Amino acid sequence: MASLLSAPNLFALSLAPFLVFLWYAKRSQRFPPLAWWGFAATLVFVLVTVVAGGVAQLRFGRQLADVDPLHGGAEAFLTASNLLVALGFAKAGRQRPEAGKNPD
Repeated sequence: MASLLSAPNLFALSLAPFLVFLWYAKRSQRFPPLAWWGFAATLVFVLVTVVAGGVAQLRFGRQLADVDPLHGGAEAFLTASNLLVALGFAKAGRQRPEAGKNPD
């Protein structure tokens, strides 16, 4: 049971619902495109984090959180993806017609 709950297994299992979410969001035709790209970019963050974690362990013998340049670089991808999500929803909110507002 412990091997099923290992970090790599939990990571792999967590990708499935996220990919389903991305598929559904894209298919719904109602999801803001820029926000969708932000969520998709989160997968780039995950990939960069995995690679940076490997480099931190192999090159420095430390975990990623202890190697500031690598950790900061990986987190920059998360910041960028979050920005895309926020901008996408902000843009969609501005473009949405105001319901119940009557012009005078």
